[in-house]
Amino acid sequence: MSKPVRAAVMGTGSWGTAFGMVLADAGCDVTLWARRPRLAEAVNSTRTNPDYLPGVELPQNLRATADAAEALAGADFTVLAIPSQTLRENLAEWSPLLAPDTVLVSLMKGVELGSTMRMSEVVEDVAKVGADRIAVVTGPNLAREIAARMPALAVVACTDERVAQRLQAACHTPYFRPYTNTDVVGCELAGAVKNVIGLAVGIADGMGLGDNAKGSLITRGLAETTRLGLAMGADPLTFSGLAGLGDLVATCSSPLSRNHTFGTNLGKGMTLQETIAVTKQTAEGVKSCESVLDLARRHGVDMPITETVVEIVHEGKSPVAALKELMARSAKPERR
Repeated sequence: MSKPVRAAVMGTGSWGTAFGMVLADAGCDVTLWARRPRLAEAVNSTRTNPDYLPGVELPQNLRATADAAEALAGADFTVLAIPSQTLRENLAEWSPLLAPDTVLVSLMKGVELGSTMRMSEVVEDVAKVGADRIAVVTGPNLAREIAARMPALAVVACTDERVAQRLQAACHTPYFRPYTNTDVVGCELAGAVKNVIGLAVGIADGMGLGDNAKGSLITRGLAETTRLGLAMGADPLTFSGLAGLGDLVATCSSPLSRNHTFGTNLGKGMTLQETIAVTKQTAEGVKSCESVLDLARRHGVDMPITETVVEIVHEGKSPVAALKELMARSAKPERR
């Protein structure tokens, strides 16, 4: 009888914990790594994550530890579920502890500030592993719904189809259905940019601009994302799939979305600091909007919605003034 697949999930936020549940429900032995020993103890003693998923009972084959070496030992899959801008520093500490053949799995949806690297590129750079040992899980995956075992689909992306299939099998449950994809560039870009568009839609909702504005921002936001993806060699079909349109719609439509909620507070007139103060978890688009815009400029791609979000979030422009400028842009054909 073969031994169970071992998975280490580095991070005990809502999505890391929920994906750990998925892996455990699929039959894996799962160890969550928590930065705070108190939280690890609470997970083990109460079978819940009281800080991020209160009231959700965790499977018996999932446990937690605050010892990174203990979590990583012998892991077939090492799942990285931390804020994207902290990846480089944390992975530098963990790299010497990684199991020799572990597959590194990114749940993160961001672009690194400064380097404009995608998360898989940061993993490859820091951990010194090939792209064929790095996978990405993305799609319309709101953690609270998955933790409630509501039906969800996802994309498992890796340049090596066989590795993607291994991870697909390790996280396939009756409520979580993963598809494979080899277009890592497109899947990661779609996940990172949708957070920025989610902020834009949230701002519009906070301003009370209506559903026409929401539908328009989602559609033109997808066009921006696709333009950037094409410039970077992605498959255009990725952006009409789960990693692209699916994730974008979920993020822009749900009150469970951190980025949408963050944007809504800004649109209602809260300052950036006030909004940060009431936000318990990381809204990745707040920082990634700058790196996404930098990436677009490096590739000569026009991304006006992303540029507007940067102006509102980081340059203090009022949403009303930003809207006027966005609407006053010169008219052009839609498919350009």
